[in-house]
Amino acid sequence: MSGDNRLGDALAAQREQEVRRAARALLRRPLLRAGGDDFRLVRQHAAELRTWFERNTGWALLVDAQVARLRRIPGVDTDPTHPARDVRTGLPFSRRRYVVFCLSLAVLERAEQQIALGRLAEQVVLAAADPALEEAQVAFTLADREQRTDLVAVVRLLLEWGVLAKVAGDEDAFLKSAGDALYDVDRRVLAGLLVARRGPSTVRGDGFEACLGELNAEVLPDSDELRNRALRHSLTRRLLDDPVLYLDGLTEAESAYLTSQRAALTRRISELTGLVPEVRAEGVAMVDPDDDLTDLRMPEQGTDGHVALLAAEYLAGRGGTVPLTELQRQVAGWALEHAGFWRRSATLPGAEAELAEQAVERLVALGLLERTVDDDGAAAVRPRPALDRYRVGEAVLLEPGQSAPRRSRKGAAGAKPGRGGAGAGTPAKGTQTTSKTTKSVRTR
Repeated sequence: MSGDNRLGDALAAQREQEVRRAARALLRRPLLRAGGDDFRLVRQHAAELRTWFERNTGWALLVDAQVARLRRIPGVDTDPTHPARDVRTGLPFSRRRYVVFCLSLAVLERAEQQIALGRLAEQVVLAAADPALEEAQVAFTLADREQRTDLVAVVRLLLEWGVLAKVAGDEDAFLKSAGDALYDVDRRVLAGLLVARRGPSTVRGDGFEACLGELNAEVLPDSDELRNRALRHSLTRRLLDDPVLYLDGLTEAESAYLTSQRAALTRRISELTGLVPEVRAEGVAMVDPDDDLTDLRMPEQGTDGHVALLAAEYLAGRGGTVPLTELQRQVAGWALEHAGFWRRSATLPGAEAELAEQAVERLVALGLLERTVDDDGAAAVRPRPALDRYRVGEAVLLEPGQSAPRRSRKGAAGAKPGRGGAGAGTPAKGTQTTSKTTKSVRTR
């Protein structure tokens, strides 16, 4: 091979790696501000990235000198498993915090280039007096510390996203009514936050679900080519967004298209992102060997992570519907068994209910469990096929030099394997299941 050929191959490989890094950066954080290697790469390869996302997902990519925005419309509008979360505590936003968030954006849209936290609070309180909010039983008056905490949580999220940049002051002082804070407003970032096919003011649906459906409703395709394109977009979005794409959650048309085009869909995703397809009888998971395209990890350090892992092992071994009260009793027992390692509050009376709920929430978000009711109508959970990844099998003792027996590749649509590549039903040390949403808060 000549030197020119080797140089050409090296440059092509470097370019491929740069495009992949840029694509992964956009999937991790769909809104990037100028500065840093990620933004530079996205801007450098914007044309190729724009073409790929438009063809395969229907997502538009907007790039200028200050902001790169992947207009990432979700594959499933009604997915509740990735809420906005408090930057400090990680707790999901409440209904009131979502309302305060939307009102804050409306206030900032009309604000000057700088705004004080106290001024923002005053304007949000005025906006919250809307009769429609009162009718919906949403009140925000800054009457107590809890409501001030809600506003501060919203502001910190906006700081995290780059909508606001702190100039002076401190949010903690505002919480104590002992000071204020001043921010610059980045209008380019603010303008790019909302991603929807229709402006919210044009939606006239009756009820939340109807309004949500109208917000991103697509025109029904009237030709085979357009129908196939819509199916390609929908399935590629879900393969990028969902930890596991189960066949039983697809329509008949989607299932037929995935069956015939699975190799092409997964190959294109792998070429762009480096994600590796893991195919099972029940569905497909795009596994991330680098483990950075996720907002939830399994297992994870700390008490909550350990509870989730123990719950996964227990429920995978049980199979079938399990009442939530049974899981809570198990958690109470584990709290006593691991009292020396878990946080102190885990052994307090009633703590098992909160710990079990947090574990269930994590496992549902990762596509490992689904919520249901038992025969008595009580709250229960049911394992999904990918949970079999955490089933603990019998120990196999090997003599020196003896290799482990091969295992069947049949089984659950894979939750993410450890880097050692454990087979279905045999979790390896470090086994992880990941969701490929960019952030818990998906800036759409």
